[in-house]
Amino acid sequence: MVKVTLPDGTKKEYKDNITIGEVASNIGNRLRERALAGKASGVLVDLSFPIKEDISLSVITEDTEEGLEILRHSTSHIMAQAVSRLFPGVKLGIGPTIENGFYYDFGLQHSLSEEDLKKIEEEMAKIIRDDIPFKRMELPRDLAIKKMEAIGQPFKVELIKDIEDDTVSFYTQGDFVDLCRGPHIYQTGKVKAFKLLSVAGAYWRGKETNPMLQRIYGTAFFTQKELDKYLKFLEEAEKRDHRKIGRDLDLFSFHEEGGSGLTFWHPKGARMRNIIENFWREEHFKRGYDIVYSPHIAKINLWKTSGHWNFYRESMYSPIEVDGQEYILKPMNCPFAVLMYKTKLHSYRDLPLRWGELGTVYRYERSGVLHGLLRVRGFTQDDAHIFCTPDQLENEILGVIELAQFMLSSFGFNEYEIELSVRGKGEKEKYIGRDEVWDHAENALKIALDKKGLKYTRMEGEATFYAPAIDIKVKDAIGRGWQGPTIQVDFNLPERFDVKYVGSDGNHHRVVMVHRTVLGAMERFVGCLIEHYAGDFPLWIAPIQMRILPITDAH
Repeated sequence: MVKVTLPDGTKKEYKDNITIGEVASNIGNRLRERALAGKASGVLVDLSFPIKEDISLSVITEDTEEGLEILRHSTSHIMAQAVSRLFPGVKLGIGPTIENGFYYDFGLQHSLSEEDLKKIEEEMAKIIRDDIPFKRMELPRDLAIKKMEAIGQPFKVELIKDIEDDTVSFYTQGDFVDLCRGPHIYQTGKVKAFKLLSVAGAYWRGKETNPMLQRIYGTAFFTQKELDKYLKFLEEAEKRDHRKIGRDLDLFSFHEEGGSGLTFWHPKGARMRNIIENFWREEHFKRGYDIVYSPHIAKINLWKTSGHWNFYRESMYSPIEVDGQEYILKPMNCPFAVLMYKTKLHSYRDLPLRWGELGTVYRYERSGVLHGLLRVRGFTQDDAHIFCTPDQLENEILGVIELAQFMLSSFGFNEYEIELSVRGKGEKEKYIGRDEVWDHAENALKIALDKKGLKYTRMEGEATFYAPAIDIKVKDAIGRGWQGPTIQVDFNLPERFDVKYVGSDGNHHRVVMVHRTVLGAMERFVGCLIEHYAGDFPLWIAPIQMRILPITDAH
């Protein structure tokens, strides 16, 4: 017998190897009808999963985020089956869920069109009507490789070779088989509403040296009403697309001749940006900040000392050789602020020092993720670096939170969600610094949020390599979330650069450093403003605030 503990604490005994689905039926027919999968001691599993030992169990139903994700993942498999039927010999890539939907990558000689998407949808509808069961099977790793080689799926072979486990799981729907961890819905007929949205190119595994595949995006919901609501939302989002509005209003442009992800600000866009930046400067001066400027490049050793070279190299541009020395385009402004601070020894009486900088940084982003102003390779951070004593830290964090709230509300963003981004458990190799330093920094941010009475979500594994952060995601007029202000407490850079101040006792002490933005990247913020207001800006930030129209006798 096995003991099953339910979410309300109830314990039930069942015979060995009873499935999750059978337990759901035992609890109640309505639960079984709504059940999609189970969570056995924290692990998502299929309804067909046999229980062989005592577990805690929650049944995943249609009204949960996990249930919707499972539905969408299964729909991506249905799409792959449909594509395999329509285009024999297709090479299958990956088909994960993403926010609001799913995608699948296909290797095809044929270029997919809108007409092809309709045919794929029709074939998917047939598969759903046939109500084909999803069945899980496991194979030894070597046999799994041979199986995929035999059916001509080189991308799956590559994925299996990267799996360290001795056994590999697959899912079948009739004669279709796909590599997958699962779980999945139990039958294809559970899908009630879906839509294929678009096709785009995507390099295999995101590497530009790999083959270009065709990525089909789609979405799925439990009801047609939910799908219709989402499609209406997409229509509204398309009307607000900052790339189209920016072009129509002559605000900015991008040019392949100049380089992907590099923004060219036109006079009207530059005027709007200048209004925002001037307001930003004025508000910072009011709050005791000074403004600094720093270079765009620095010697490679600076980035080695800061830790960027070891922990952030994939997002940095290649070194530039000048006079036998290697230089790097800066991906962040923080080491420059440290160098300026160290030009003299500061007393505790000098602190806090608040230095703001509208500093342009450069980060290598893969071409596939670039998206107008929202994801670029060169952008201007509304940075500030605060140097303070440990006793001053709490007030400085509170001050930054208040400034961030003021700035957001000034531009019409009154709704937002807050995340406390911290280290991931068991991932210490991804971060620099000692445990006690990280704990101190995380605690300082938590105390500030609690004092302000702000609700937040703790996000494991989302911290940068050098510091935890408060991340504020602003919501626009149609409810979408955008990355906004960030506040980081950093004890690590002061240690790596040996940054000190003279305390009231006459001794040297380690300074505390706060990194922060209150708008984020200027490019992204302007993109958010365009989409939030659909181009109909408040008068004070509009690039054109008035036009004089002549009136003639004809009027």
